[in-house]
Amino acid sequence: MSQIIEYSDKVMEHFSNPRNVGEIENASGVGTVGNAKCGDIMRIYLDVDENGIIKDCKFKTFGCGAAVATSSMATEMIKGKSVEEALKLTNKAVQEALGGLPAVKVHCSLLAEEAVHAALWDYAQKNHLEIEGLKPPVDDIDETKEFYEMSGEQ
Repeated sequence: MSQIIEYSDKVMEHFSNPRNVGEIENASGVGTVGNAKCGDIMRIYLDVDENGIIKDCKFKTFGCGAAVATSSMATEMIKGKSVEEALKLTNKAVQEALGGLPAVKVHCSLLAEEAVHAALWDYAQKNHLEIEGLKPPVDDIDETKEFYEMSGEQ
């Protein structure tokens, strides 16, 4: 018997009407992360201006409704922000902005955080910048300790 997963109205809104879907040609930074266990793949594109402000961001996500919703919300949260401010985006902030996520879908918010950070890493590498606190991205979200701690999986 399958388990029924309940989502907040905000999650359903961002899934049904996602913001910032698409690609940015000649993006300042592109980050792609996935989760081998669930099959979700998220790619974030950034357009950063000469002052380090994210003028635009887009996403392409292959995955469940929660993955689409977290991608949509994450791009909304970093658009117009500085690179340094975007680096402070956390999965908890994405979850809170969406009115929460079911425990089995928390990894989607972690994917969104990691995809943004991977795009920022790509931007920094392309521009030979060192951004304090920015770490090399992971390809598979299962590599992160936080995933296990937050999901309760072993």
